Amino acid sequence: MKKLYAFAIAALVLLSQQVIAQANLGYYLPKDVTYNPNIPTPKAILGYEVGEWHASHDQLVMFMRQMDQISDRITMEEYGRTHENRPLYLLTITSPENHKNIQSIKEQHKKLTDPSASGNLDIKKMPTVLWMGYSVHGNEPSGSNASLLAVYHLAAAQGPEIEKLLSETVILVDPSINPDGMNRFASWVNSHRSKNLVTDPNSEEFSEVWPRGRTNHYWFDLNRDWLPLQHPESRGRLAKFHEWKPNVLTDHHEMGTNATFFFQPGIPSRNHPLTPANNFKLTQKIGGFHAKALDKIGSFYYTEESYDDFYYGKGSTYPDVNGAVGILFEQASSRGHAQESTNGVLSFPFTIRNQFTTTLSTLEAVQNMREELLAHQRDFYKEATQAARKAPFAAYVFGSEKDKVRAYHLAEIIKQHQIEVYRPKESFKVDNVTYTPENAYIVPTNQPQYKLIEAMFERRTKFQDSLFYDISAWTFPLAFNLEHANLKNLKGSQLGERVKELSMPKGEVVGGKSDYAYVFEWHGYYAPRALNTLFQNRVQARVATDKFSTGDGREFDYGTIMIPVNGQQLNTDQLHQLLTKVATENGITIYNMSTGFNPKGIKLGSPMFLPLTQPKVAMLIGGGVNSNDMGEAWHLLDNRFNMTPTMMSLETFNRAGLGRYNVLVMADGNYGDISENGKAKLRNWVQSGGTLVALGGAAKWLADNKIGNMSFKNGESNDTTRQPYADMGNRTGAQVIGGAIFETTLDLTHPLGYGYYNSKLPVFRDNTYFMEVSKSPYANPLVYTSKPLLSGYISKPNLKQLQNSAAITVSAIGSGKVIAMTDNPNFRAFWYGTNKLFLNSIFFGQLINGSSARADEDAHE
Repeated sequence: MKKLYAFAIAALVLLSQQVIAQANLGYYLPKDVTYNPNIPTPKAILGYEVGEWHASHDQLVMFMRQMDQISDRITMEEYGRTHENRPLYLLTITSPENHKNIQSIKEQHKKLTDPSASGNLDIKKMPTVLWMGYSVHGNEPSGSNASLLAVYHLAAAQGPEIEKLLSETVILVDPSINPDGMNRFASWVNSHRSKNLVTDPNSEEFSEVWPRGRTNHYWFDLNRDWLPLQHPESRGRLAKFHEWKPNVLTDHHEMGTNATFFFQPGIPSRNHPLTPANNFKLTQKIGGFHAKALDKIGSFYYTEESYDDFYYGKGSTYPDVNGAVGILFEQASSRGHAQESTNGVLSFPFTIRNQFTTTLSTLEAVQNMREELLAHQRDFYKEATQAARKAPFAAYVFGSEKDKVRAYHLAEIIKQHQIEVYRPKESFKVDNVTYTPENAYIVPTNQPQYKLIEAMFERRTKFQDSLFYDISAWTFPLAFNLEHANLKNLKGSQLGERVKELSMPKGEVVGGKSDYAYVFEWHGYYAPRALNTLFQNRVQARVATDKFSTGDGREFDYGTIMIPVNGQQLNTDQLHQLLTKVATENGITIYNMSTGFNPKGIKLGSPMFLPLTQPKVAMLIGGGVNSNDMGEAWHLLDNRFNMTPTMMSLETFNRAGLGRYNVLVMADGNYGDISENGKAKLRNWVQSGGTLVALGGAAKWLADNKIGNMSFKNGESNDTTRQPYADMGNRTGAQVIGGAIFETTLDLTHPLGYGYYNSKLPVFRDNTYFMEVSKSPYANPLVYTSKPLLSGYISKPNLKQLQNSAAITVSAIGSGKVIAMTDNPNFRAFWYGTNKLFLNSIFFGQLINGSSARADEDAHE
């Protein structure tokens, strides 16, 4: 048997070598098409056949630039730059005649989304617009490599069929949605490629190093960023999307090596209810073209059995709420050049061919269904406008009494989705909240993007299905922790001017230069960035642990920062100049304090003003650490708050000294790579005064290893009722919290609550870690309410476990603290509302009274 197995593997390897050897254009291209010999092939430009090596991003760009220069069917433009400064390109491919009229075609096509003008359009004479997006995940490279073939085919194919296609279609090609991740992955697999291909799954070629190439520079999944728009790749891409309003968008991905090929529709019961039924029918019809094409080349596939179209923040789902049809492709991944699988050796060229084949079948479908697709887009916006007139709410209003910046950033996102935003005409109250022209925004529902508005603002707790491929809730006002309301009617006094251009709120120093002290409250979103800037300029600061007020009646809250003038390394003029700059850039108000004698509350010289130390942060990475969660923390500190955290691998942690750090961050994940000596070192470091911030699975790992006084519920069901085997997947999946929003109560007097002014705080949760409430009455500053579900799906057993459980536990070890959070306060960078919990842990964790954070049994430890 062993000999037979060895022979079989040898035969598979030989077969894979033959596939690589045959991976010339003839392997990929349709047999009945002739090509212009004056258009260079990919090999003529790259120096190798498509699929022989993994193209790097610069090679991909080089090829696309050549095609742009040579072909009169192609124009290329840069639509953005990645965090690593790599260019993002979009190619517009159509007939030379269409190129001459491209602007008028674009404007006419956009009128399809305007119900007041779309009825006058003759769709029989209009071209469809197809957007083809490749490899948003950098380590799913068959898409981007297939884009080489797609662009070559569209540039060089000859004959009446291609001429008709290009005349009736405008094709937009985004060859690499994630250049940073693509380059990271290509470098790995190419550097581990043997001359004689090794197909053993244990080969290092198939085990790319953490954090892997799936994500962008900050380890974000860009396929989840279509709604939040937190990255330059997404913002640039979305601007082009709305410039064109495509009819169909394809999204080329990869999945596990042992799979085959998937194309949408996904599971019907998991479509978002705001997506019209006709979208699903069109997706099915397009699927028939894919099936026929894959049958022809002998490739296996499946459809309607997996994935879904629920979360509108994904590339294949966002088009569905914009009058288009999004199509997800998932190809089994070779994860390198050739790898053994349950279906034989899976070669890189084979994966590319399937992606290219479905590119061609998409082109065929779009051409054949041209009028249907154009009519669908026109009707979508007409129906959306009609639905808006019957909507239960005329508008949504949101704002913040004490932090204009968070409201500004939400308005910024909304406007990028081509949604009109207004300021209130004058101040008005809803549910005892005052909305003013200065601090609030209004979004009327009666506009073409009505369905997208509903998707961003709705709270949904009832669902047709209990399984979700991604999150089940993303209500934006809750994510930003903003005061908000649904307005049933829009009174004439409420709606002011439409916001044409947004500008970041400007701060100021009130009262001019001080010779005594300055103060600013912690409510402002960028107050931590302001404080960090002061630290970087060697400015000493203190924080108020109680309230106080000034002689003119101005009240200051817990967490107010005080900057004494005397004793600083900067003179009074330099300090005032710095504070003016800090206030302006961070949208905060800094006040001149001419006296320390406050009529109410603590005085400026009170011991209740505690001295602050600049955070020196290290973040543990690598191994089993959740790279998404850690990337979100890194992005927050580095990109948004201008801090300089040290990224420390678990391997380095095991041998490095920790004396230079006072804060250590552990994101969700598995920390099994920390040695026994490392665990002891970690505990000793906390005992010596360090602040350890742990999220999700990291908090559970600390509890299991007795580092901190946290305990977790087992979270297991005791139901042993016999069930059908076929239902196991669905029953198990229904217990997953894929992502929902819950209500907590926050202790506003606790250092972790500084800067908040409403004790009810919405949090995002996507795990089943249920933390017990501490025996110390002061150790849980954040606790879930008895009825916590605000939006999204959670099973009844999990909801019961979550009720009244702890969201944060602070545990004292020696003179240090362990701050354990069950949830990720930085989720996908758009959860502005809970960022301050994480930042407070970093800036104020050392100030927490140790006695408040010890359970009874540890009080004498």
